[in-house]
Parts: sequence; C-alpha cells; structure tokens
Amino acid sequence: MIDRTGLAEFLRRRRESLQPEDVGLPRGQRRRTNGLRREEAAALCHMSTDYYARLERERGPHPSEQMIASIAQGLHLSLDERDHLFRLAGHTPPARGPAGDYISPGLLRVFDRLADTPAEIVTELGETLRQTPLGVALTGDTTRYTGPARSLGYRWFTDPETRARYAREEHEFLSRMFASGLRQIATLRGPDSRAARYVALLLAESEDFRRVWDQHEVGIRPNETKRFVHPEVGDLELTCQHLVDPDQSHNLLVYTAIPGSESYDKLQLLSVIRSQTWLAPPST
Repeated sequence: MIDRTGLAEFLRRRRESLQPEDVGLPRGQRRRTNGLRREEAAALCHMSTDYYARLERERGPHPSEQMIASIAQGLHLSLDERDHLFRLAGHTPPARGPAGDYISPGLLRVFDRLADTPAEIVTELGETLRQTPLGVALTGDTTRYTGPARSLGYRWFTDPETRARYAREEHEFLSRMFASGLRQIATLRGPDSRAARYVALLLAESEDFRRVWDQHEVGIRPNETKRFVHPEVGDLELTCQHLVDPDQSHNLLVYTAIPGSESYDKLQLLSVIRSQTWLAPPST
C-alpha cells in the first residue's frame, strides 16, 4: 500500500537537498529555492511538473514501478534510498547487482560534468544507459535499442551498421574481444543470465560469432585507443578511459583526443555540427 505522506515528505526532502550543480544544471543568478525547483526535479525524472507536484502534495494517481524508478534515478538516490522510495510507493524494490540498470549517484555526478565530451555509461554487457550529447553525435543514439540489441556485443555480430562505425582493420580483434568478454560474463553469471541467453542467440544467428566462440579465448581486453569511422567527419582515433562502479558492474567510458591532433580537430568539428543541428529550424 502506498504511504502518500511518507512518499511526499521523502521526495520533498531529497529534492531540497540537491543543488543544481549536483545534477549538471546551471545555478543561475536569481535562485531563491533551497535545492532544486519542482520543475527541475520533474524534468530530471522525465515527467510533467504537475504530476511531480501532486506527488509532493500527497495527491495524484498511484505511481507505477517505472515511474518510481525514473524518479529515483532523476533525484540521484542511492540504492538504499531507491529501495525505500519503492516501498513508500507500495512496490517491491528491483533486484540489485549487475543485471540492474540503476546508475549510482557517484557515477552520475561524474557523468553530469562531461557535457562537452563524448561519454557513456554502459552495463557489463555493453548496454548503453546514458550518453552525453557529444557521445550521441559520435556513435549515434545507442540507448534506443531494445531486447538483445541493447548489447553492443550482440549488435556487433548481427548489425552491419554497428560494424561500420569502427575501422575495418579492427574488426577481427573486436570480434574476438566481444566473444571473449561474453564468455567470461556468461560463465560468471551462470546459465540463467542475460549473457548466457545472448550466447545462445548468437550461436544460432551468427557464423562469425560461432567461429570466434569456438576458439575459447578469454581475457582479451579492449584497446585504450578506439578507431571510429564517422559518417560526417571521417576517421577518429580516440583514447577511451574507464571508470568502474563495482557494485553495479557499470562502466563510465570517456573518449578524448590528443590536443592538436587531426582527431582532436574533428571532434571539435563534430561538436559544432551537433550544435548547428540542434539550432536548425524544423523542416517544413
């Protein structure tokens, strides 16, 4: 059963405890509100201000599990706080661990400060949870996929468009790397895991996967340098740095180029192209 009073008070306190800079928002010069405004919190939670305000006023419909999950992520709640929020709303908290998509507040705080850099948060299976705008410009919106296609490793063996984003001379290494990683994760998580299901699907669907899978390789690590092929700016050679959340097995990937290099100039050009695309009037 929903605890409307407890839910309202908890949401209000959490909203008021957050500062704009905690969630990647500008503070502005005329801020009088303690913490975030309701409209800011609502935007972070991907809901209308009216809906969010009604929850804080102990009114409105019973929020769904999906809505509560969105609120928990938007307000940067810890896992304990997230679970508490679910119980206040009358729901069972989601399972914790590597199968979950919930991003820790610490990882989100780092991510929120990377707006001008290509970056993404991914699961251990390469499922994209968040991308910065320049990350979308670099690799496309990889959060749009559903089902097994959410996994970059799965798409690598089933989607030619995914392979086209990477330098052709890297393809053999990447095939071996993705198969190696999937083997390790499937063994670690067990036969009922999502990784094991992806293995079964790929064995049935991809001859290339079957070929590298039969080599039984493990421990092939990603190269620090990634070579992308972008449809607008061409070849890019970027350094990829990893920050790992051990509790959720999520990775924050940050892509940078050596200052003064050709790839650095292309990355700046890509940022300009992205800005112009956003500012362009809609076609009629």
